[in-house]
This record gives sequence, C-alpha cells and structure tokens, in this order.
Amino acid sequence: MFSKVPSRSRFFGRHLRVAPFAVPFVALALLCAFAHGQAAPMQSSSSAAMQDPTRPELQPNLDVDRDPIPSPDPEPPPVASNVPAPGARVPGNPNSPTTPGEPLKRQDGMYVLHANVDEVLLDCTVLDEKGRTVTDLSQRDFHVWEDGVPQTINAFLHQDMPVSMGILVDNSGSMRDKRTAVNAAAMELLRDSNPQDAAFIVNFSDRAYLDQGFTTDRVALDRGLARFDSRGTTAMYDAVAASADELSQHAKDRKQVLLIITDGADNASRLTLQQAIRRVQDLGGPVVYTIGLLFDSDKDEAANARNALERLSQETGGFAYFPRSLDDVNSIAAEIARDIRNQYTVAYRSTRPSSFGGYRVVHVEASAPGHGRLTVVTRHGYYANGNPSQPAQTAEETHP
Repeated sequence: MFSKVPSRSRFFGRHLRVAPFAVPFVALALLCAFAHGQAAPMQSSSSAAMQDPTRPELQPNLDVDRDPIPSPDPEPPPVASNVPAPGARVPGNPNSPTTPGEPLKRQDGMYVLHANVDEVLLDCTVLDEKGRTVTDLSQRDFHVWEDGVPQTINAFLHQDMPVSMGILVDNSGSMRDKRTAVNAAAMELLRDSNPQDAAFIVNFSDRAYLDQGFTTDRVALDRGLARFDSRGTTAMYDAVAASADELSQHAKDRKQVLLIITDGADNASRLTLQQAIRRVQDLGGPVVYTIGLLFDSDKDEAANARNALERLSQETGGFAYFPRSLDDVNSIAAEIARDIRNQYTVAYRSTRPSSFGGYRVVHVEASAPGHGRLTVVTRHGYYANGNPSQPAQTAEETHP
C-alpha cells in the first residue's frame, strides 16, 4: 500500500523560540533580529517589554497567537564545548551514565544503556527478507565496523525505552485538505508509542512554529497539531535543524526521534539539505522518519521531495515512507511506532580516539540461524568530537 525506504542517525541545530503575537512593526523588528542571528522575544502585553535573556522561556498559552521560531543561520557554527557528547554525563540528569557501557537501573526499574564520551551508541532496526522487524537477536548476532575496521561491542540492549520525539507537520497551502487525516495519523502514532514518550509539535511553512513544547499530555499535543492555517511555502530544512536543536537542549531521553510529514519539496529554507543533515549529525542524533504525501504532486517536485526525504532518513537511521493515498497514513504511523519500540541499542568504544575528530563511517551487520538474510538499519556514521578549534570536515568531503 505504501513504499518504505530504509536509512540511519546523528545531531545539531538552534533553540526553538516561541513569542506571543506582536503588532506588525514589532514583528518586523523581531524578524530583523532573527536575520542577524539574535532572537528578541516580546511580551504579549501592549508594552511589548523585552524579556530578560538570562531567564528560561515559558511555553506560551496556546490560545494566544504566536510569532515564528527563528530560522537557523545558513552556515553551522562550531559545536559548542558546553554541549554534552552523546552518552556523556550531564549534571543533574538522573539518566546520565555512571559506569561506561553498562545499563543503568532507574527507580522505575527500567534499564537504560549509557556510554561514555568515547563510546558510540547505535539504535538499530533489523529487518528480514520480507521487510518484517526481527526482535529475537542477541549481542553475539551483531557485528560493527567503523571506517572498515572491526569494532568490539561492549554493551547491548533490546528494550522498549522512552523516546523524546519532535513531530514536524507541513503547514503550507497545499496541505490544507490533508491536515485532518495527517493530524489523526500523528495522534495514532502517539497512542501506539510508549506512554512515557515526551513529544513536541512544530507546524512549519515558510517559518516554523513550536505549537506545543515537550509533554506527555496527548490532549495538549492534539491541540498543538490543531494550530495550523495551511498557507505559504515550505521551509522544511530550517524546521529540521531547529527541531534537532530543541531535542539536544531539552530532551530528557537518550533515544530521540523526529517525524516529518510533508507533501512537497523544500522551497523556502535558508539551509540546504546537506546543511540540515550535517546539523542533525553534529548534534549526535536524532533518528529521522519521513512521510512524503507525494501522490498528487507535480512529477519533478515529487522527485525532488522524495530524494530529500530519503536522504534525511537514510543518513540518520530512520525510514522514508511514500503512501499512495491518505488512507495509508494511519498504518504508516502505527508501523513507525512499532519500529521505534523494537530497536536494538548497540554500544562500542571506537578504536580511533575521538580527539582525531572528523566523520566516521559506520556499518552494522546481523546474522542468526534460521533468519536468512538480515538488514540492519542504523545511521551511516557520526562526527567525532575532535578539537573544537579546528573546523570539522563537511559531509560532502567525507562521504557521498
């Protein structure tokens, strides 16, 4: 009923900001500040007083209109030294690792796998020859290579772990007649997900709006999805980069996911596709799932959109889906939820020190008696945290 394209995971972006509605000339000043890389959130009162930038922003009342989150700068800045590496211990975070490479038992009894700064964590989906998810493998069934060099797996976990998720829905004019079905499918995914999963909602057109911040409240998420007006163009790459940054700064779970639902090609972003992918990879995640509603799109636009969605998913460890009609979207959402809840987590300590930096190509295989040929879907690679004073190689320079 629909096509599904395998893929892979990593991370980087900018903090999503939401400000209440401002009068036109104030909004213009705000957008000018965004263009110079500075966010200037306003109060919703007539005084339009500036907020103290040192104070954390609060999620606005969803009954109040809002201004867009700023688009990321076209060129990604160096990775900040204060951004924790994947698996690094974060002060005050009870889920931070204690012993490298070992599962940590939380108060609720669930085991969560953590690795130290020099270890690599891979979330892996395994499919059999018929495309069905395989869920009965053990650590000895997996083999990992980094830049062609065999690696030793030192930790392994197969468990339904909570996920921090961003749901990004195209809000451009062409989506007007699709939003009711799309919103229902997004809620279907949330209902089929782990009850402890926290999610946020971003509606994007030429600008992206954080219409619901991180919450486990399904009613609030449903309200966030309902805040759309379907107009304008499509700045998907900017929305992806900003949403990945939202995950990096505010997600409480190690496993992180972005779901993107769109019906066309990006035509308004400041970032390119490659820059958006690089930002996601630089931040150490998340896995990106995409749903392309391209069945009624122009042939050339559909081809461009399909290529972009496949690249976003394949580079980060997710899947790209292309339903033949809106009737297929619900079943796709349910499949994505099952995939997320049935992944394996594999950890290894790279034989090459992270101080060397640069992009590392990762390849994972799995084999087990009685399963035939298996396909492992995970990220293609990652950027090691090298010397921050040295510019990282671009993705174009290190891999196709």
